[in-house]
Amino acid sequence: MSEAGQVASLDVALAHATRLLASEPELAAEQAREIIAVVGEHPMALLVLGASHTARGAPEQAVAVLAPVAAAQPQWAMAQWELGRALSALGRSDAATAALRRAVSLKPDLPGAWLMLADQLALAGDATAASAAYSSHVRYSTRDPDLLAAATALCEDRIPDAELLLRAHLKKSPTDVAAIRMLAELAARLGRDDDAEALLARCIALAPDFDAARHHHALVLNRANRAAEALAEVECLLRKDPRNPAYRNLKAVILCRTGDYLPAIDIYDALLAQYPDHARIWLSYGHALKTAGRQEQAIAAYRRSSALEPGFGDAWWSLANLKTFRFSADDVRAMRAQLERADLGDEHRQHFAFALAKALEDAEEFEESFVHYQRGNSLRRMTSPYSADDTSVRTQRAKELYTADFYAQRAGAGASAPDPIFIVGLPRAGSTLIEQILSSHSQVEGTMELPELMTMTRALRRQSGADARTYHDAVAMLDAEQLRELGERYLERTRIHRKTSAPFFIDKMPNNFAHVGLIRLILPNARIIDARRHPMACCFSAFKQYFALGQTFTYDLVDLGRYYQDYVALMTHFDEVQPGRIHRVRYEQMVTDTGTQVRRLLDYCGLPFEEQCLRFFENERPVRTASSEQVRRPIFREGIDHWRHYEPWLGPLKQALGPVLDAYPETLQTPACSTRP
Repeated sequence: MSEAGQVASLDVALAHATRLLASEPELAAEQAREIIAVVGEHPMALLVLGASHTARGAPEQAVAVLAPVAAAQPQWAMAQWELGRALSALGRSDAATAALRRAVSLKPDLPGAWLMLADQLALAGDATAASAAYSSHVRYSTRDPDLLAAATALCEDRIPDAELLLRAHLKKSPTDVAAIRMLAELAARLGRDDDAEALLARCIALAPDFDAARHHHALVLNRANRAAEALAEVECLLRKDPRNPAYRNLKAVILCRTGDYLPAIDIYDALLAQYPDHARIWLSYGHALKTAGRQEQAIAAYRRSSALEPGFGDAWWSLANLKTFRFSADDVRAMRAQLERADLGDEHRQHFAFALAKALEDAEEFEESFVHYQRGNSLRRMTSPYSADDTSVRTQRAKELYTADFYAQRAGAGASAPDPIFIVGLPRAGSTLIEQILSSHSQVEGTMELPELMTMTRALRRQSGADARTYHDAVAMLDAEQLRELGERYLERTRIHRKTSAPFFIDKMPNNFAHVGLIRLILPNARIIDARRHPMACCFSAFKQYFALGQTFTYDLVDLGRYYQDYVALMTHFDEVQPGRIHRVRYEQMVTDTGTQVRRLLDYCGLPFEEQCLRFFENERPVRTASSEQVRRPIFREGIDHWRHYEPWLGPLKQALGPVLDAYPETLQTPACSTRP
């Protein structure tokens, strides 16, 4: 046979082997081996052989074949893609992500590689990068020139252009689910979650098998605190693809949100058996274990995460955030080394700064500890904008609206159920301790910091108009039936967090102090407990805390002081217009006179005294907050004045607190005069 004939024959054989991959991978492997036996280790034949191993469930053999090919042909995108596919099947997610990134950088028009990369990024919890990868998948898989232009604009973050193109396209083709999905992605990027949710719901209604849209729908629902609906979407996806790691990971995240930690831990166990080198899954696993009270296992998980990725600051902060954990000298050296890296990302740098500050605090090196707390907060402040003036405006508007006459005119409105017990105040004020005491009572179930009320207030704010700085004006327009509906909606949305038949449950979202006016309208029989702590102790404790989300006022000492002032002003207002309806617990009194304070607390809640409330540290319920390990121990008094070690550097906080600091403890209301709703 001529040389040209041999080449043609080889091309035909390779094409035949490639076609067999999708339907008969074993035959494809046989064909590839025959080619290799005749012509030697031909790259394309090796690629087919490796891909056939992946298709037949033998990823170890696939990597053994494909890794040398990818190394020898570093500019060959298909080799990188197939290697990424095999590494993913083997559970080596970081390596798979790297290979897939190389593939799409070499040859961007590989929609399948983009989709697989999106799945890997979703598994890693990088929703932003996953969304961008999915947009690239759409961009390179579409053939419609209008949709291609819109997808290109979205990928290049030209949001206005993308929106104009998508809306024009949908005007002509209103049922194009790819375009609807992209418009939902655009809405999500702009923070218009309601629009994104509605668009994704329409996508799924038009195309029930559009799994990427359903996955995104679940993510948006979870972000909107609609856990039950998000879980239903994930379960639908898992019925079709039960092994999909991104779906399983999202299910575990949702289960943790609803307080179902044991099944979430089981999912993480299974994922880590498949992906043992995935630092971020180890971190999530550690969080679930910590909340479930398995501290030693949580420490081991965080240690594993930091060992796999030494520059992963969140793993180190998670150890510090156990509060009872102590770093070794080697740990301190390791954290200092990471902070010296010029290439360390800002988010990791923030985590390391807070973690190192905590380590130095435990070593009683308070001056250097404060330096690192200050650096961490300064970095966090740059990425977490906050306006103290806006908070003051909202506080003033609430005081103006929620008067005694306002409530008198709405007497009898709202849902009558007495189930919720709200614990409000500032973070780090002792709310977790109060929750642990109350949830040790046989008639009370502890849940977590529930987001439902804050979700409700965001919706009300949108009703007030795009430029509204508060939602209170929308509340003023609600009639008795609408107030009742809001109360019933709150009870319905929180039902997923209730795991027992206890008649009462706790919502301990501290920030709900700003929404006491609304609570008293929609749930007039709910109990409200104000957890208060010495201004300096409370504010500085919050300053030392790296909050994953929200609490943006805590990253500046002056902002903290002003926020505390607004909080006291609002609570004082409600003491005057709704006297006795809010029960105040001062942390220092609870610590020094626990028995008396617990009895007064139970009396306010209408509960008989139970001895177990004094043995709250024996309660094995899950606890999510930063105080989770502290409330699993008997009360200790050492923390009351701990802030004084840092007093030389807290002048700005003292000045911002002003007369509130001098007045503490306030005498406007004592626990003895609190009344039930």
